[in-house]
Amino acid sequence: MSDHRELVLDAVRKYHQDQQEARPFVPGTTEIWPSGAVLDEDDRVALVEAALDLRIAAGTSSRKFESRFARRLGRRKAHLTNSGSSANLLALTALTSPHLEDRRLRPGDEVITVAAGFPTTVNPILQNGLVPVFVDVDLKTYNTTADRVAAAIGPKTKAIIIAHALGNPFPVAEIAQLAEEHDLFLIEDNCDAVGSLYNGQLTGTFGDLATVSFYPAHHLTMGEGGCVLTSNLALARIVESLRDWGRDCWCEPGESNKCLKRFRYQMGTLPAGYDHKYIFSHVGYNLKATDLQAALGLTQLDKLDSFIDARKSNWQRLRDGLLDVPHLILPEATPGSDPSWFGFVLTVEPGAPFSRAELVSFLEDRKIGTRRLFAGNLTRQPAYVDQPHRVVGSLTNSDIITEHTFWVGIYPGLTEEMVDYIAASVREFVASRL
Repeated sequence: MSDHRELVLDAVRKYHQDQQEARPFVPGTTEIWPSGAVLDEDDRVALVEAALDLRIAAGTSSRKFESRFARRLGRRKAHLTNSGSSANLLALTALTSPHLEDRRLRPGDEVITVAAGFPTTVNPILQNGLVPVFVDVDLKTYNTTADRVAAAIGPKTKAIIIAHALGNPFPVAEIAQLAEEHDLFLIEDNCDAVGSLYNGQLTGTFGDLATVSFYPAHHLTMGEGGCVLTSNLALARIVESLRDWGRDCWCEPGESNKCLKRFRYQMGTLPAGYDHKYIFSHVGYNLKATDLQAALGLTQLDKLDSFIDARKSNWQRLRDGLLDVPHLILPEATPGSDPSWFGFVLTVEPGAPFSRAELVSFLEDRKIGTRRLFAGNLTRQPAYVDQPHRVVGSLTNSDIITEHTFWVGIYPGLTEEMVDYIAASVREFVASRL
């Protein structure tokens, strides 16, 4: 049997090598994607190997990945989910758990976030009957500031959830200090920023909870997938329960009596001795990932450092190539940070002799993929117009982002030649409009 297995895996390696036909980069013809997965021979073999073992549910690979990823990011616990969006939902929903007693978030409580971002950072606030409080961000860093967050704290404020924008850390140490002073929970949406540092400390390690996405656009991929991380064991237990149907039992599938008292519990108004595997202490979900995904995640994790280095190198190369181009606001790292960049964001100055749309059209015609800075000002999106919310201060920069901002790729699948072509194309367009 093992011989058959090795024959199959050897065939998979050969198949992968046969598929890797070198294709020269042809400017204007070869598509330059803004993001994408970088997959190699080991990734393909890992997926097939998991399939050969019929590991179709969460199991050993999932637990191994959770353990390794938690260590890599400096947290005590990691829980895999089926997406980064689900990770955000679980993280915020965990704060509504009755197990938190007086600290639990209740309908009508407020959660501070930024207006310029991705919907799945904000949606869990509304999905839990809470009220988002929107603050503005700075141009260049595309992050909010501790002063803005402090001004937004009111008598109903109970938590803060903010994403590190395109891999660039928000001033998370200062905002974590604010949270501690006001007895607020802090969730870091770290989906775009795995490996970023603030004051020499990994992002995702400052808050009570942190989330990560493994969608193909992100630093690591499982195809789909996400993760909730924390060093608070009580919160970790709540997250696990919510992810796994809301059950109270912590036995893995296939385990029956890890606590050695499966039939000795009495909870709620259930009869004494009710099977603990079927006692539910939360109104939960089923948001687990599978071992197929985790097997891919494990091989991707081995390459994380090289992926981060490539992102940083491509970002710096592109910025150097655009350094003196007029009418463009170039991105800057938040002071004190060392970002693991997700993308390269550009804002066309209001009043420039060309528009964002014109520049984007020029780049797209050259097969250079572009993306908006997600939803722009979320309060202007149709889904949120009639939703309860509060705004503190003006959202001037969020509006500028909505009108004038986009980003291009710097992910590890891009070559130096591609990055240089992006820079040259931007320069050519701007020069033609001066």
